[in-house]
Amino acid sequence: MARTRVRITVRITSLVALSASLPLLAGCGGEDTSASGDAPAPGSAGRKPVVVVTTTWEGAFAEAAGAEDITVIVPRSVHHAPDYDPKPSDLAAVAKADFVLYAPFEPYAAKIKEAAGSRAKLVEVNLDNDPAKAGAEVARLGALFGTKEAAARWKTRLDGEVARLNGELRAAWPGGRSPVVVTQVFTGWAAGLAGATTVGTYGPEPVTPAQLASLSAKKPTLVLDNAHMSTGTVLPDSGARQVEIANYPGEDLDLLTVYRDAATELKKAMGGGTA
Repeated sequence: MARTRVRITVRITSLVALSASLPLLAGCGGEDTSASGDAPAPGSAGRKPVVVVTTTWEGAFAEAAGAEDITVIVPRSVHHAPDYDPKPSDLAAVAKADFVLYAPFEPYAAKIKEAAGSRAKLVEVNLDNDPAKAGAEVARLGALFGTKEAAARWKTRLDGEVARLNGELRAAWPGGRSPVVVTQVFTGWAAGLAGATTVGTYGPEPVTPAQLASLSAKKPTLVLDNAHMSTGTVLPDSGARQVEIANYPGEDLDLLTVYRDAATELKKAMGGGTA
């Protein structure tokens, strides 16, 4: 199980001020565990990669790829991670990391590394739970971490779990027919998991009146909303049932649980109980 530290932080404007204190933190004993210098490379015998991630989503990808020493900066409960930034102790962890993982929509990640004076490799992660894309990204991270075998084992588990859930969801189709759905731009993977027929997408901005009319006219039976970016009821009065899909895993960093939870919500929405 990955070792994680989760801390709520203050304001992003404090980042530069905090950076001034970090040379003192770095000089107070302790070994440099960055990927440079004379230390063994991550993934070599007796050398596990030290990974810092901005959120549990990146953390789940890191754990799937075989990382075990993972520090999470932003708690799962925070929906807008860029509104927060690290405490000095978190930045000290960044300073000792081999890898810092972030997403393109988290532009402060580079500032975190700069403020910490870290020599870690800054890695942009493609956060997409589409099984094929997730599997490819985990394999890429495994190659970076020197943990290819662990990443390959996880990919085998992912393929088996997705096949199982897809079979159960197809068996739960109302009347044996693929449900017609509208998805938020970041929940399309859940429609694929269910074998649903996607007739439209929306977001991340709120639905406009023109979009509302257009999407409602397609008569979807389900709307797959993003639980972390919800704008409320998407298609009111359309008769479509709205399903909240969570992309972020819990503090256990288990990405497979995200697929299981989505399947549970989809199966309930289709009238088949739990998955």
